[in-house]
Amino acid sequence: MLGACAETQLLVHTAKQIGRSTKKEPAQQGGYKIGNPYQIKGVWYYPAVDYNYNKTGIASWYGPGFHGKLTANGETYDQNALTAAHKTLPLPSIVQVTNLENGRSIKVTVNDRGPYAFGRIIDMSRRGAQLLGFHRQGTARVRVSILADQSRMLAQQLKSGAVLAKIGTPIRRDIDVAKPGVASETLLPPPGAKADKPAAAYTPRKTVVASRKRVTDTPTAPNGMVSTGPVNPTNMFVQAGAFTRYDFANRTAARLAELGNVKITTVKIRGKEFYRVRAGPIGALENADTVLERIIRAGYTNARIVVD
Repeated sequence: MLGACAETQLLVHTAKQIGRSTKKEPAQQGGYKIGNPYQIKGVWYYPAVDYNYNKTGIASWYGPGFHGKLTANGETYDQNALTAAHKTLPLPSIVQVTNLENGRSIKVTVNDRGPYAFGRIIDMSRRGAQLLGFHRQGTARVRVSILADQSRMLAQQLKSGAVLAKIGTPIRRDIDVAKPGVASETLLPPPGAKADKPAAAYTPRKTVVASRKRVTDTPTAPNGMVSTGPVNPTNMFVQAGAFTRYDFANRTAARLAELGNVKITTVKIRGKEFYRVRAGPIGALENADTVLERIIRAGYTNARIVVD
């Protein structure tokens, strides 16, 4: 087991280097990127736009070994910034990450690919892990939810070539501040009104004849604000898959029966019923990792650790 763990850590470190420059020069501006399907350790990943993304799993973090190198979308990785790596979300996207173990929640920008260890849903920057309270323990049970409106705006601005404000700098507004031209005329009092003052003393009506350019806001950058919510008990499972047909789910559960405690549960997602095949609940993360690896090697490469 120790040898296997060492091998896994080496593979994860190697995978992190794929598509990443080792140059130390800072990047001027990261670009918008979705990317092509790619394979790591026998598992295929399919980057795609998904503004409904809302999943639970295990978060890890990465830091010193990658500080100053380029992220997958061309930004310079800063372990003290509020960023994260994700396997499939568009780069960049803005997500809310909630630590289900202590209720802490922060907003971060996804600008890198990873993590590639089995069973990890997101790789936080060191600062992100510190704010969420799992820097020392290394992992945490989390929920990751994309902030759709902010992510859409970010994508639109990057694709249009807009220069975005860096984290920690004031939000820039593209405003034409030139003063508009003004025309005025003197009005007589309305019919029947008493004219105590000369007509010329009445307030002139002003007509604006110039127009302003459209105001465009840069999406609010993650600012380190930590919110805290209630903490509810959670269970950890390894989900082999979710199927729309019961016979497929039943066949999968039968193949994995030797793992013990494999069940089929149902859930409705946007009005559609799915049959989930899960092993668990599992108490220790190390045990969940072992079960997950066995399920993936059995051919269910979309298996993942979930937290309910």
